Amino acid sequence: MKTLEINFDGLIGPTHNFSGLATGNLAATKSKFKTSHPKKAALEGLAKIRLLHQLGLRQGFVPPQERPDFITLRQLGFIGNEKAILENVGRGNENLLARVYSSSFMWTANAATVSPSADTKDRKIHITPANLATLPHRALEAPATARVLKEIFFDQKIFQHHPALPTDAVHFDEGAANHLRMCAEYAGPGIEIFVYGKSAVSGVRPRKFVSRQSLEASQVNVKKHKLRQEQVICVQQNPKVIDEGVFHNDVIAMNNQSFLIFHEDAFVGKAGFLKELQAKFSKFTGRSCLIEEISKKRLSVKEAVKTYFFNSQLVSLSNGRMVMLSPQECFESAPARSLIEEIVQKDNPVQKVMAIDLRESMLNGGGPACLRLRVVVNEKELSGIRENYLLNEKKIRQLENWIRKHFREQLSFADLRDEQLLKETRTALDELTELFGLGNIYDFQI
Repeated sequence: MKTLEINFDGLIGPTHNFSGLATGNLAATKSKFKTSHPKKAALEGLAKIRLLHQLGLRQGFVPPQERPDFITLRQLGFIGNEKAILENVGRGNENLLARVYSSSFMWTANAATVSPSADTKDRKIHITPANLATLPHRALEAPATARVLKEIFFDQKIFQHHPALPTDAVHFDEGAANHLRMCAEYAGPGIEIFVYGKSAVSGVRPRKFVSRQSLEASQVNVKKHKLRQEQVICVQQNPKVIDEGVFHNDVIAMNNQSFLIFHEDAFVGKAGFLKELQAKFSKFTGRSCLIEEISKKRLSVKEAVKTYFFNSQLVSLSNGRMVMLSPQECFESAPARSLIEEIVQKDNPVQKVMAIDLRESMLNGGGPACLRLRVVVNEKELSGIRENYLLNEKKIRQLENWIRKHFREQLSFADLRDEQLLKETRTALDELTELFGLGNIYDFQI
């Protein structure tokens, strides 16, 4: 059976704003309370989806979550109608208002960890939504994410859904942004790499910024997903680069199938990790993986964070070659551009590197790879995905028209207090559900 990787991109929502709450995410912090451009942001994200579709890749989408989050506000003791609550929160509660309006759900690389059936003992696809427990504004996402993932991947004979990990002081889980899968081909067995920033028990930790993935969380996901230990590697992200703004592994490393690109300062115990990877990969695939280590002389950590070079999206074409979608910022940086030219010229699977303009997402701290969740399925498993969430050119055009109709050109922080924005957002989300037959995925009524 044919096996493929589907990228499920998060749709950027009508309340896209710069809340600046993500400690350790330098771009997000720098953009705090700046005026955002929701229509531009959403169209940029959709342009990436269209480009990948035109390249012959299957694309899906994850709908925006409702914002503001009134469930949280009522749990915090705010009473009255929604207009009164917004006015109350808007007076002297800027951080709380920003928190319940956060649109960081768009980065579906943080939505969940997914293990394909080729790796699991029960031959099911296992999905665990990330608890995102490190940051309060992101922790709001987990319940809605779990619900929509069950809606998209509906067939319980094919997909095994797990609850998010508990939000305690140990199990910090940020999903696929800290998870790599190395394989010779999508259909075959792979080596699943879980990258963590700290352990609750021992080891080195970042000093300036908090680590957002724990070893303990990764270990629980390994167990829940019924993965064989001989096909798993847990490796620690270098705490020093976390303190330089590398809040997720996908800001310092990327891969697709057997090709891994990473910065020389990415991992603790790098030599041992690479030795283990090569040995396990060879054992289970009968082949060698291709590893490209980027020295800090070629690209500093600072420049990697600035350009999001390692957050490029690396995908396989039908001819077996790969295309790399890199942020436009990489082409505006002399070191990153030089590195791109070098990669294309070298003997590796990358056929072409294409620039993608995601300025609004980048200002908020997310590049091309942040916006997608990778799901590997064969033809039989594809039938367990609800067709409504899979895209073609017609649906992409419908989304484009929907965005142009409902999204504001710009949004200031003061606008978040506006009841009219709430009405506009709900009208937009209601039309989205009607347009694609998504059912009752939102709790509100209009």
